[in-house]
Amino acid sequence: MRLIVPLLPAMAMLGGCVEIPQSPDTRQTVARSTEVFTPRPEARQCLAELGMTQANFSPLPDKYFDRGCFTLNSVRLASLRSDDATLTLANLGPVTCPLANTFAAWARFGVDRAARQVLGSPLVRIETMGSFNCRNVAGTSHRSGHASANAIDVSAFVLADGRRISVLNGWRQGTPVERQFLRVVHASACKRFGTSLGPDYNAAHANHFHVEVDGNGFCR
Repeated sequence: MRLIVPLLPAMAMLGGCVEIPQSPDTRQTVARSTEVFTPRPEARQCLAELGMTQANFSPLPDKYFDRGCFTLNSVRLASLRSDDATLTLANLGPVTCPLANTFAAWARFGVDRAARQVLGSPLVRIETMGSFNCRNVAGTSHRSGHASANAIDVSAFVLADGRRISVLNGWRQGTPVERQFLRVVHASACKRFGTSLGPDYNAAHANHFHVEVDGNGFCR
């Protein structure tokens, strides 16, 4: 006999559930559509924490790809939450659960609150240039954080009043408050993510913020 209960609010929204076998091992099996897999023990706490942020997401099975790329302990984010609204996302693929948690906190406490305070309008959407990409760091033989779904490239922010603040147009050529806003959210990213790169780093980052969860503590 199996008892079926919701795992997380976000997963329930997506039709997900958890089967808890009535046996000593009490393994949690996440079932979504026809795909059934068992989150690793270290992943379950992260998924629970992500659910508490009220993010809308679905856990993904671990996958390994050619050339040393992989997506482990990853999720697909459909939306995030600010203090009082849903934040939609654009162009975002698989991300690791720890990255999703950090990104959710940054979106709510770093970006949305900066938008309200600096620009006078709440955030409604974050546009990205993607997450998982099996490639090296440009100009090197080292794998990028994107190759393990551990990095996101953020390109623009859309506000409730219709304004769209892009990194490309706003960092140097935006209005004074737009430039201030982008620098505030970049500084906030530097406090939360292990690596945060923006237009001042190099020309390759002129149009986006690269945010990555790692132990580097590198902010440019």
